[in-house]
Amino acid sequence: MKIKLAAGVLCAAITAASCWAFPAAAQAFPERAVTLVVPFAPGGSVDIAARLISEAWGRALGQSVIIENRAGASGNIGMAAVARAQPNGYTLAINTMSLAINPALYPDMPFDTKKDLRAVGTVGTSQHVLTVTNALPVANVTELLAYVRARPANELSFGSAGTGSTFHMAAELFKSVSKTQILHVPYKGGGPAMVDTISGQVQMSFPVLSAAKAQVDGHKLRALGVTGTTRSPLLPDVPTIAESGLPGYAFNTWFVISAPAGTPQPVIDTLNAKLAEALQSPALMQRMRQEGFDPLVSTPAQTDAMVAAEMVRWDGIVKDAGIQAN
Repeated sequence: MKIKLAAGVLCAAITAASCWAFPAAAQAFPERAVTLVVPFAPGGSVDIAARLISEAWGRALGQSVIIENRAGASGNIGMAAVARAQPNGYTLAINTMSLAINPALYPDMPFDTKKDLRAVGTVGTSQHVLTVTNALPVANVTELLAYVRARPANELSFGSAGTGSTFHMAAELFKSVSKTQILHVPYKGGGPAMVDTISGQVQMSFPVLSAAKAQVDGHKLRALGVTGTTRSPLLPDVPTIAESGLPGYAFNTWFVISAPAGTPQPVIDTLNAKLAEALQSPALMQRMRQEGFDPLVSTPAQTDAMVAAEMVRWDGIVKDAGIQAN
C-alpha cells in the first residue's frame, strides 16, 4: 500500500510539474538567436531596414537577431524558405510590398501569403521620390504631365529596380492616377536605374528616397516630388507629388515581419511586444529617420489586415496595367 501511495504521489508531482513547465517554456522564449531572413540582396531598402532594427530588437528579446540574405525571384525564394520553416519563432522574414504584389504577378507562387505566413508586426514605411534627368525641361509634376501628354504614348520611359519592385509599382500608380503611358525599362537593381536616369537613357525613375538623396543634393537628378502624403525631412524643399501637380497620388513602401503559419500565439505576442519596444526607443527612431524610414508599430492582426488589403489593391493595379513577371 505504501508503495502504491508513493507512486501516486510521484505521479501527481510529475503532473503538477508538467503543468508548470509549459508556461515556463513559453515565458522563456527566445532561448537562442532568432534568424531574420531578408529575401533580397544586401544593400537594398529591406536589408537596410533589417539591419537597422536587428540590434535594438535583439536587446529587447535578450537574444541576437541574425540577418540572413536569401535573394531571388523578387523575394519569393527567401519567403518560401521561411514559410516552410519550423513554426517556433526562431526563423522569421522581413519583407516589403512584394509580399502583396507578387501573388498578382506570379501564377505559380511557391507559398500562399495568407495561409503559409502570419504577421509579427510592422517595422515602418519609406517614401520614394520621382526624379527626372536634368535634360528634361520640367520643374514640377504639372509640367512633366503636360510634357508626357504632348508626345506619343511610351515615348518617355522610366527605369525601375525590376518588374514588381516598389520602384516599378510607384511608377505604375503614377501612370494609373495620371492616365498616361510611359514605357517601363526594368533593371537588375535600383542603382543601375538611377545611373541611367542621370545619363538620360531613361527620363525618370522612382527610387527610394534615402538612396536618391545624394544624387538630388549633388544636382545629378532633379526631384519633382516625394511619393508620400507629407514632405520628407530628408528633402524638405521637395513637395509631395500630390502638391506638385497630381492630386490623389500617394505611395509609401511598408516593411513587415512574418513568421511561419502555426507559430504559437504567445511566441508571436512576445516577438511583437519586443519589436514595438525596440521601435519606440529614441535612438532607433532617430537612426531610422536619418535613413528615410518612419517607424510604424502595429499588432499582428492589424498587419495581417493591411497586407490582405494591399493584396487586393495591387491585384487590381497589376491586372489593369497588364503587368507580367519577366
